[in-house]
Amino acid sequence: MDLPEPLARYTDPAWVTAVGTAVAYGAVLLVMFLLLFVVPFLVFRAL
Repeated sequence: MDLPEPLARYTDPAWVTAVGTAVAYGAVLLVMFLLLFVVPFLVFRAL
């Protein structure tokens, strides 16, 4: 895969792992936020 020069130096497995970890952590936080705040808000609003 040919990446532009500024991005080509971040193809090391350590960088890929770090980005994957950050994305997964963000996804977990988003799901937790939705379940803990948005869903109860919608339930109480519907009552």
